[in-house]
Amino acid sequence: MAYEVSMIENVTLISLNASPADIGVTAKIFELLASDGIDVDMISQIPPQASSPCISFTVKDEELGKLFAVASRLRELLPEVKLAISSGNSKISVFGAEMKECPGVAAKAFKAISENNIDVRMITTSEADISVLVYAHDGETVYSSLCKAFN
Repeated sequence: MAYEVSMIENVTLISLNASPADIGVTAKIFELLASDGIDVDMISQIPPQASSPCISFTVKDEELGKLFAVASRLRELLPEVKLAISSGNSKISVFGAEMKECPGVAAKAFKAISENNIDVRMITTSEADISVLVYAHDGETVYSSLCKAFN
């Protein structure tokens, strides 16, 4: 089966720790981002620890200036949320329509990455895509490993 591997550099990870477990609040967060023209890519929510989930998402590093303006408004709206911003990451994706009916693709990707002892910061998936976020200095290694594993 043919899969494609791609890499996007200069990605910022934003994590909203202790955010309310309320989809309306989540909608408001992403409305604020959209109103400032910030294009969000990867989104992941970790189930609540106690009553508060963690929502993480990525944007291009070039959006940092706009992001800081939104962060200020978020702090006013949700003072209990702890905001963490980390720029200088790389997103590597494996994708292909055949993935939908092929068990084991994630296992193969994760094994290839693990052989290089890489710190994966975030994982998102869909039926036809597995994406990982890693520190920029690990981007080429992960990209090469996944290309070797899938091509």
